[in-house]
Amino acid sequence: MAQQFDVGNQIIDAGLMPILEPEYNIKAADRAAGEAILRNEILKHLDMFPKGRQVMLKLSIPATANLYQPLIDHPAVLKVVALSGGFSRAEACAELAKNHGMIASFSRALLEVLRADMDDAAFDAALGHAIDEIYSASVAAA
Repeated sequence: MAQQFDVGNQIIDAGLMPILEPEYNIKAADRAAGEAILRNEILKHLDMFPKGRQVMLKLSIPATANLYQPLIDHPAVLKVVALSGGFSRAEACAELAKNHGMIASFSRALLEVLRADMDDAAFDAALGHAIDEIYSASVAAA
């Protein structure tokens, strides 16, 4: 975690917004406990972060709803965005909607139904449906 925050400071020094991405495996047997440890370690480093500086956090959707609320509310955090983390889009959206203040940063879940052999209309419809579903989950969580 120290390394992520050190690099985050370098990114801020360059005039950019760092996105820190300490990911915990959603298939880990100790997932809930591990995510709580991760949250506590992130909080420890946020509390030591220089005043007036902010980071974004990109985290897997936690097993325990609203586990990351203290991160979302922390003044050193601009935004907490959720990885789909291997969930299907439907699962990721359902889990995201349970976590107030997180918004989606889904790539795999966004693109899961898109295929190269789709015609333009089918591609546009599938992409539009995916965007609407992910947006709805983000708004429900916000």
